[in-house]
Amino acid sequence: MEKNAIEVKNLCFEYEEGGKHIDDVSFCVKEGSYTTVIGHNGSGKSTIAKLIAGLLEKKSGEIYVDGIELNLDNLVKIRNVLGIVFQNPDNQFIGSTVEDDIAFGLENHCVKQEEMEGIILTHAEKVNMMKYLHHEPTHLSGGQKQRVAIAGILAMKPRIIIFDEATSMLDPQGKDEIKRVIRELHEKSNITILSITHDIEEVAMSDEVIVLNQGKLALQGEPHEVFYNEEALNAIKLDIPFSIKLKKALDKEGVSINNHITMEGMVKDLCKSHSNM
Repeated sequence: MEKNAIEVKNLCFEYEEGGKHIDDVSFCVKEGSYTTVIGHNGSGKSTIAKLIAGLLEKKSGEIYVDGIELNLDNLVKIRNVLGIVFQNPDNQFIGSTVEDDIAFGLENHCVKQEEMEGIILTHAEKVNMMKYLHHEPTHLSGGQKQRVAIAGILAMKPRIIIFDEATSMLDPQGKDEIKRVIRELHEKSNITILSITHDIEEVAMSDEVIVLNQGKLALQGEPHEVFYNEEALNAIKLDIPFSIKLKKALDKEGVSINNHITMEGMVKDLCKSHSNM
């Protein structure tokens, strides 16, 4: 029987200025899965992430993280199993060097100095930042800063990582770097990943997609299930990937091709079909 890493039940939240921002939302995230959350700006995506991480206090409902109910008594326990990578990498640095920054959480957990060096090197290598250990964070690119932030989280051995629009402020190269790191984390570890994103390419490589609209759960399912539900997406004015639009156009021209979410998959399929002609 599959275990849930995150369970959200009838969750409600309101900001002080009034108006429900999260309205009776319920969903589960399976242990070891890679789940993406999408929706328009203001749909409640980042609010959900902050509620799960205990950075905001819910109005009502229940949140369970790794089987632990989120409340004030259990907040420390939950933060021992969950890490979060934020949108702006500049707001995450504390140390004067990359090495110091990765070490920060370990020092707070009183990890012995002789053990710390090996942990830092292991996780710097995982995100390809070994040669930057003695660099100042201000001299790094946005993508490099996010990789350091991820290394610092990984060093704490979390069971769950939330990426709160972690690529939205990066240039295309930086986005590709972080997506690669996330993909490798998913493929090589049993860490549960919950990623708040606008990137369709990232959504396509996830196991499950949660769609929010005006603080409510609109859709949930595997990427192909969600994006080929065009009627539901049109109802909430959420665009479909270009690859799906292209497939519909090809269908009208009598060109048969498999369903794809990414252009990469569609191009490969088209090339294969052409080579067999």
